[in-house]
Order: sequence, then structure tokens, then C-alpha cells
Amino acid sequence: MIHNFNAGPSILPREVFQQASEAILNFNNMGLSILEIGHRTDAFQAVMDEAQSLVKELMQLDANKEVLFLHGGASTQFFQVPMNLLDESQTAAYLDCGVWGSKAIKEAKLFGKVNVVGSSKEKGYTYIPKDYTIPASVAYFHYTTNNTVEGTEMHAIPETNVPLVADMSSDILSRAMDFNRFALIYAGAQKNIGAAGVNLVIVDPSILGKTNRTMPSMMDYREHIKNGSMLNTPPVFAVYVCMLTLRWLKQQGGVSAIEAINKKKASLLYDTLDSLPIFKPTVAKEDRSLMNAVFVMDDAELEKEFLATCKANGMYGVKGHRSVGGFRVSLYNALPYESVVVLTDLMKDFANKKG
Repeated sequence: MIHNFNAGPSILPREVFQQASEAILNFNNMGLSILEIGHRTDAFQAVMDEAQSLVKELMQLDANKEVLFLHGGASTQFFQVPMNLLDESQTAAYLDCGVWGSKAIKEAKLFGKVNVVGSSKEKGYTYIPKDYTIPASVAYFHYTTNNTVEGTEMHAIPETNVPLVADMSSDILSRAMDFNRFALIYAGAQKNIGAAGVNLVIVDPSILGKTNRTMPSMMDYREHIKNGSMLNTPPVFAVYVCMLTLRWLKQQGGVSAIEAINKKKASLLYDTLDSLPIFKPTVAKEDRSLMNAVFVMDDAELEKEFLATCKANGMYGVKGHRSVGGFRVSLYNALPYESVVVLTDLMKDFANKKG
């Protein structure tokens, strides 16, 4: 049996793969593939409508929130957000908690001033800054809810009266929270939502149209809202896989139900790590991610041996990001609890033999 701990693109529900593969050959018994139907047909419009509706339902969004499925992934949002929300004369506040937050800061500086209110860079992004202040005068406050590379997660929504903008790429729909507190949320699909190739954006339209900047139509959220995420040809198949994955999540009982399972998986893994001195978690305990557990070993040769052992036992994606090293185990929604049991049993056995 294969156990997929990849950080992204990552594991999706098996039934989603089955349904998507059937649709490639014969979508809705039309005799056509999902890959060849027109994006403005009633058949695909129904897919887009259901995907957007499921997002609103699962996240319990207010009626004023707009749901978009766009090209470009989360990295495009690093510049599309400030392009739409930040004038050259204004300042935006950013929290620097990892590689992706740092990239977002770099892009925002192209469009206005940036106040980095807190950073954990000096300690390798192994914790979330706590003692920072968000100025009331900023255009918005941006942060990354979960840091995929470094394995940290913000477990509470910051208190502020300025518009909140969040990159939720690697923990969206993994835990319950008040999503309506955010003026804008964006997330690459390839972890908890669906296949790579599409980006989910949730935006309150009231924050748009307040800059003096002239933008290309493709960069203007208002144009995408007006055109129902079809300003140009959307990534049809990727949106379809998102719809199937969102359906699956609803069938599991929704976000609160999957959160309970995710906490159970994370507890088993972290309890095992803490009980085995051979493995060393790198993140401050209070900031550990439920989605991405990062840890190392003191002996580089033992690290290689453990990776080889994982691979020999059908466990993929355990190697850490190249900038951090060690190991990273991703625990996304679709990962079965049983996979974590198998991994932790292997870790205990390895520690008994090598520790």
C-alpha cells in the first residue's frame, strides 16, 4: 500500500480520482470528455456554480463574499492583491513567517509601502511572532495562515480593525474558523481543494476599486467577479476536480468534522516525535502545524537511511524542503489516519533499532 505525505501537489481522495478519470472519458454520460466541453456550456457552468456554492457552504460565507476560481496559483496573488488594494502612497502591513510570506512582501513592495510588523526569519522561521502591532492606518494586513515549508501555523485570527488578507494555501478547509473576518482569502488548490492549476480567491467586493491604479483586466478582481470566473477560459479540469473534492469534504461532515480527524492525525505524529529522541521537531510547540510536521535528525547518514526505509515501505513525500532539510510529513484532509499509524509504527521501529 502507498502512503502519500507529499506537501503539494498532494494526496486527494481516491473516489475523486475515480470520478475525475471517468469524466475524462465520458463526462456526465454526454459522450464527451470534461477536457473537451466548452467552458460556456450549461454543462460546465453547472460545475462552476456547484464549486462556488460548496465553498460558500463549507466556509459559511456571508452573502456579500465573492468566490473566484482563477489561473496562476497563490504566487500570482502575491502581486495581484497589492495591485488591487494598495496605492503607491499607502502602506500595507505584512507578517513575515516563512518563505511564502517573504515572497509576498517582495511583490507588494512593487506597488506601495510595506511595513513588516513581525518576523521570525532570524530563527529560521521556526516560530510565529507574537508581540507585534498592526497600525490602524494601513490599507490591509497580510499573513500566511500555515507555512508549508517550515511547519508553523497561526492558530488564531489576529485582532485588528483593518482589512485582513490571508494566504491559506496549505490549511484552507482543514479547520473551522470565522472566514467572514477576512476581506480577502487566497489559496492554491493543490493541497486541500483539488488539483494544481487553479487558485481559489474569496473577496469582499467593498474593498475593491479604491486605488488610483489602472490595471490590466485580467488582474482586476472586479472583472473576474463580473464575468463569474470566466473572463477568459478557466482551467476547466482543475475546477472540476475542486468541485469533486469539495463534494467529498461535505460528505465527510464538513470542515469541523475534518478538523477533528486532522487533530487526531497530528496528535499521533507529534506525540510519537516527542517520545523518540532520535527525531527532533524544529518548531515551537505552540506553533506546530496540523498540516505539515517538520523534523530532523542529528546524524545525516541516519536521515538518509530513514528516508530509504520510508520509500521501501511505500511512504512518499517524507523528505523535507530543500531549504530546511530533514523531513516533512504533510497531513492534508485526504490523508487517512491509518497512514499516520503506519508511519509512526515505522518511526518507533527505526528508533528502537538505531536509537
